[in-house]
Amino acid sequence: MTGEHEPIRLTSMDPVAVADQLRRELAQHGITADVNDGYGLAVVSVWRGLVVWTNGDLFWWRAGWNERRARATYVCHPAADPKRAAQRIAIRYGDLRARGSSTLDGS
Repeated sequence: MTGEHEPIRLTSMDPVAVADQLRRELAQHGITADVNDGYGLAVVSVWRGLVVWTNGDLFWWRAGWNERRARATYVCHPAADPKRAAQRIAIRYGDLRARGSSTLDGS
């Protein structure tokens, strides 16, 4: 069709490569992390109670606890932007360290 654009097709990135990019960005914040993979996902272990998952498209991690629903809440961030994701994760890391918190509820 004339004048129309084809839809942008996003391709997934390798989860381990994306997780490793995030690990390097976290190091810029003074945060040491480990990367592990399996079953098509990768995980970045940051701190007790702070684990970041990726499928190559998104990062997601636990952000807190919903008292009313009695369950954890999660946030996600595009994997194409590991620098900003690392900034957000560094804030969560600082909060957890300040509270000395690693429990599954209330953190």
